[in-house]
Amino acid sequence: MSKEAIIKLDNIDVTFHQKKRDIKAVKDVTIHINQGDIYGIVGYSGAGKSTLVRVINLLQVPSAGKITIDGQVTYDNKVTLNGGQLREQRREIGMIFQHFNLMSQLTAEQNVAFALKHSGLSKEEKAAKVTKLLDLVGLSDRAQNYPSQLSGGQKQRVAIARALANDPKILISDESTSALDPKTTKQILALLQDLNKKLGLTVVLITHEMQIVKDIANRVAVMQNGKLIEEGSVLEIFSHPKQELTQDFIKTAIGIEEAMVKIEQQDVVKNLSAGSCLVQLKYAGTSTDEPILNDIYKRFEVTANILYGNIEILDNVPVGEMVAVLSGDKVRLEQACQAILAAGVELTVLKEGGQA
Repeated sequence: MSKEAIIKLDNIDVTFHQKKRDIKAVKDVTIHINQGDIYGIVGYSGAGKSTLVRVINLLQVPSAGKITIDGQVTYDNKVTLNGGQLREQRREIGMIFQHFNLMSQLTAEQNVAFALKHSGLSKEEKAAKVTKLLDLVGLSDRAQNYPSQLSGGQKQRVAIARALANDPKILISDESTSALDPKTTKQILALLQDLNKKLGLTVVLITHEMQIVKDIANRVAVMQNGKLIEEGSVLEIFSHPKQELTQDFIKTAIGIEEAMVKIEQQDVVKNLSAGSCLVQLKYAGTSTDEPILNDIYKRFEVTANILYGNIEILDNVPVGEMVAVLSGDKVRLEQACQAILAAGVELTVLKEGGQA
């Protein structure tokens, strides 16, 4: 049975009207996000991803389209909620940002409590909830600290606790790790993943880094110039990216582009002998468990000099990439390549021996 989509954005347009021209920031985008997903929206600056996501809680009212949140239509070519309903809807959607947006004159505890101002809870209930939230994000010992006394990662944890104050079903992360160092980024992503599991939160991540999506998301959408150009499971997108932009994002995320520059400088590649070829192998699932290169040596006497290898676990499926020099008799080399393809491995010949 398929999961129900908690967020449905159908045929969304967002046009900004300026004095002399109209700017189409989002163009006819349809995205459905299931309950419990960690959903990454990737694109460079100006792609329209932040504008699209602000549509979810109507901080940005679209120009056209339909929005359905948790079964309730909130926009259908016009806003369908009154002021009170809209406020109630927004309580269901927490947001965290790149620059934390904390109030510098308030302690961590007070920043989180501020989100409970209109909650209807008693003073004691608010205090208990704030304590629980700070504990949830691992900041119990920092409750009395002001933002100036906190590191970037700690500030983001306070911001996450504040975003969770009204028990939202959806958490939107708008470039929330962009201002953090790599180690802290990993810690914040691990926290978001943990909250997704513990609370059943649906997390929508906006980022310009495919690496972040690869680390924690289960689905990904790629945007360019206001349009959705590719969408699917992280496994599908990483295994078979269709669009050039997506391929570029993935090459950067797995480091293959950087590796290829170094590989091409190696003598074994620059002076590739006849009877050898430089190949790139891509594989997913059970094919990663098979000793394929060992097998082609036994069957065809074709040797493999591995110059680069990388393996990831995406959606609990191993996905790998390898660059190697295969060497052997010309006919047997061709047979070995066919055997690799027959084993479910993608093979691209990058260079053949004797070529300049």
